[in-house]
Amino acid sequence: MANFYTDNRDLVFTLKNLDLEEAVTMKEENFRFAKEFENAPVDYADACDNYDRVLKVVGEICAERIAPRSRQVDEEGPHFENGVVTYHPLTVQNLKDLTQADVMGVVLPHRYGGLNFPATIYTAITEMVSRADASLQNLVGLQDIAETICEFGSEEQRQAYLPRFAKGEIDGSMDLTEPDSGSDLQSVRLRAYQDKDGNWFLNGMKRFITNGCAKCHLVLARSEEGTTDGRGLSMFIAEACPQLVVRRIEHKLGIHGVATAELQYNDVPAQLCGQRRRGLTRYVMSLMNGARVAISAQALGIAEAAYFEAKKYASEREQFKKSIDNFPAIYDMLSSMKMKILASRALLYETTRAVDLRNAYNALVEKGENVTDEIRAKQKYYNKVAAVLTPMCKAQATEVANSVAYDTIQIHGGTGYMKDFNAERFYRDARITNIYEGTTQLQIVAAIGGVQQRDNDPRIKELIALVPPAELAEIKASVVKMYEKHLKEVEFVNGLHDPEYRDLVARALVENETYVFVSLLMLRDAAKEDDRVVLAKRYILDAIPEFEKRYIRIMSGEHSVVADHSAVINY
Repeated sequence: MANFYTDNRDLVFTLKNLDLEEAVTMKEENFRFAKEFENAPVDYADACDNYDRVLKVVGEICAERIAPRSRQVDEEGPHFENGVVTYHPLTVQNLKDLTQADVMGVVLPHRYGGLNFPATIYTAITEMVSRADASLQNLVGLQDIAETICEFGSEEQRQAYLPRFAKGEIDGSMDLTEPDSGSDLQSVRLRAYQDKDGNWFLNGMKRFITNGCAKCHLVLARSEEGTTDGRGLSMFIAEACPQLVVRRIEHKLGIHGVATAELQYNDVPAQLCGQRRRGLTRYVMSLMNGARVAISAQALGIAEAAYFEAKKYASEREQFKKSIDNFPAIYDMLSSMKMKILASRALLYETTRAVDLRNAYNALVEKGENVTDEIRAKQKYYNKVAAVLTPMCKAQATEVANSVAYDTIQIHGGTGYMKDFNAERFYRDARITNIYEGTTQLQIVAAIGGVQQRDNDPRIKELIALVPPAELAEIKASVVKMYEKHLKEVEFVNGLHDPEYRDLVARALVENETYVFVSLLMLRDAAKEDDRVVLAKRYILDAIPEFEKRYIRIMSGEHSVVADHSAVINY
């Protein structure tokens, strides 16, 4: 039987070689939960066995059930009539299958019926579901709503919602975007007001809301009269009711299996989640960090599906009496696609490791028991690392997904343009990944500060200290030289004290940081498995000229492009 976990050699390798013991031990509170909850692990080995077992189950469901249904779901999609959204019966069955596998509360604590898994394992599930049906992930991935309530809501709210999320009884949506706000969430206008008894109500519009027909809505709204910026926004929990109207669902390029809705709030009853005024500055920022990782995994799943389809087609399609994967032009494309996927996966799971450690230390400090200076230092460090890696990861993974999906159609030729093949669906589905939950351009804005401040240098130096296989010693020296040049270009830009020039070269700086870091990750992995030596060589040899191109541009200090941008655009 096909299995999207066990059949994916690189995914298995990545998870087997990712050290999560520190984060898992803290998350399980030294495995004390085993005394209280039947499914809680007794030690780290038992936890890893649990993860492996669940991943195998989900991998089989994805390959054997969800993937075969995906084309019909894409073609027919959800139905909307008289304000009611009805999901395709196969989508409903997909959710039922995953609910029965007990993965609808993957990251929620044991006490609320969750599995208490780390973000890394949730990400692997996200990747596999996305490979099977990218649109389904937009429903499964909304577990972030429950996680946000868990982290910032009251205990009463946790008890009311989290067990129902874990059982698959309710689903969620994240209601942020408005018709005129887009990425500028500070300008959100949906109004939250209180009656004389202190009850909250919501009035206004939301647009482009994924799964806007959900039972539970996490809503960003303006709670402070007279404000116009992010400090006047709070987060609210609202449930589906007659006053919450789905006005329409969007007709989209891709991700057809999930409804994207326009919502009208007409005095909708709501509960304040967390503290007033912290809706954007604290809670949405936390949500977006999780969303970056989730969309990175979704993009990687789409890329994996597209690559598999391209490889299969190339091995079966004959021209001039041999299959086209024997032609250098084709197998070079396939090799490049594979390298990009491996690089994205290496960065994604290095990122989730940092996120898991950040979450563990944040929880430890928040608990406030025996918090030492060393613990606070680690909390600060992992918060910084996660803050720079999550946008870097999303920028890379989503751009790679688009590139791989594009090349998949190219390998298929004219047939790839037809709906008889899955290639065109992967192309359509990939396109949104580098737009929603923050465009690639916004990811650069989010990452550039950490790149300039060298927040990831301790980890980079740890990786440089690792000894690679002898045959990679020379190429490692090239990576070290890249790193030295990267430090030089960052110092150069910092020394200019010119925000306009910094913004102009920000993408090049972030991409060069990515080339250096991922090259070191590939070298690390090559030291663990001989077959990965050639993979590391291929990635780094492709990365060096791309790095150099950006380095030359950055170090030129050429300011005329900035000063004369209007003349260039209007030429």
